[in-house]
Amino acid sequence: MRASAIEVTGLCKSYGANQAVAGVDLQVKEGEILAFLGPNGAGKTTTVEILESFRTRTAGEVSVLGQDPATAGLDWRERIGIVLQESQPEAYLTIAETVSMWAAYFAAPRPVPEVLELVGLGEHRDQRVGRLSGGQRRRLDLALALVGNPELLFLDEPTTGFDSTARREAWAMIDGLRSLGVTVLLTTHYMDEARNLADRISVIAAGRIIAQGTATDLARAASLRTRISWSAHELSSAELPEGLRAAAFEPQKAAERREPGIGQSSGPARLVIETGEVTDTVGALLEAAGRSGRKIESLEVQPPTLEDAYLALTGEADRSEESTA
Repeated sequence: MRASAIEVTGLCKSYGANQAVAGVDLQVKEGEILAFLGPNGAGKTTTVEILESFRTRTAGEVSVLGQDPATAGLDWRERIGIVLQESQPEAYLTIAETVSMWAAYFAAPRPVPEVLELVGLGEHRDQRVGRLSGGQRRRLDLALALVGNPELLFLDEPTTGFDSTARREAWAMIDGLRSLGVTVLLTTHYMDEARNLADRISVIAAGRIIAQGTATDLARAASLRTRISWSAHELSSAELPEGLRAAAFEPQKAAERREPGIGQSSGPARLVIETGEVTDTVGALLEAAGRSGRKIESLEVQPPTLEDAYLALTGEADRSEESTA
């Protein structure tokens, strides 16, 4: 069993009467990529800054790489790397000069050429920082965090402002950190980024961790169901067995009942069943189609997305907070 790179129990941070963090428990295993998600004002940044030793805590126990960040010394700081949302390296220096300058701050840095190749900047080593594109600047930020050869890396919104191509290149680069054995705590507002990169996800809202696990675990925690739909022309509700007939509905008609006068859909009518028993439901649909001599070629199975789960969980947390206010 892997040891914990980060272990947090009962973490609290108050500013007068305002409690920004209200009893957070968090664990990150060595070599793991954990996505730490939460809406603005949820306590995410405060929690991370306490882990990085930039902010003091009011209460709770915190261990990062086996030490308390509040009292850890320089040797501990050399074991962590931090990629902030923005940085301002000297524009007139080259990439190689910038990374070499940072390497000089560490007792045992990773070789600069190796770092530049790792982040995809080897061919641009002599290019000046002021002439770099946004994607190249972010690669340089990661190079500066990795040159100290850290065991733990904090990544704060690493692909903000990237286009889709640059974002996927960054994902491949971050995913490659697994081969180095680096533990990563990732904060991001992009649900696809968290889903593609993270081994596990922790969601914070109103200063508390409200869910942890994989994307599937979070969907389960939010009580979300898989959506199964098909064209009503291929198999009508009247041809369904009684149990499925009661569960099936037409989204357009349901919307019209909620908001009369919204207009008719121009596409063919579809039937939908939302269920937690996907295999059994699909099997029953196919059996019903077979008995009626039909084929369901338009069948779609849509599991709940991480974004669905995140919005449901944080929305419930907001409502709970309002009810106790």
